[in-house]
Amino acid sequence: MATRLREDKAMGIQAIAPDLIEERVDGVWLIGGRRKSDGRIVFPLPSGVARAQYEPERLSREGTLWSFTVQRFRPKTPPYAGADDDKTFKPFALGYVELPGQVIVETRIEADDVSQLRIGMKMGLSTAAFPHRGGEPVVTYVFRPIEQAQ
Repeated sequence: MATRLREDKAMGIQAIAPDLIEERVDGVWLIGGRRKSDGRIVFPLPSGVARAQYEPERLSREGTLWSFTVQRFRPKTPPYAGADDDKTFKPFALGYVELPGQVIVETRIEADDVSQLRIGMKMGLSTAAFPHRGGEPVVTYVFRPIEQAQ
């Protein structure tokens, strides 16, 4: 199974990290790992020496909001990589989405209105542009309330 997001030559888009997400005709999938010894699922898929102990596994694209917080002020740089400044900064949510029977994933949560987020609400996997420090555009995974997921 190919576990890297296919590079779109026309747009120059690539994933933020290898073996994290997979783009397929039926959508984008997170790639986790199923440990060979006991079937435990992890995310992300381990790399290096530990990688041999896991089989790649596509994770569910839908889950429920397990926990979250809202970042209401612009983080200091670095490591914050936003293209905004103190005047243009918009609050954003970070949290955990439980993928049933698999794993709980730490993620950025994109919502039209963060005040509408509620624990237990249905969430769907999507992608978003991420400002890469090298100047090359990359995408990362995000979760959105299911009615906003694309």
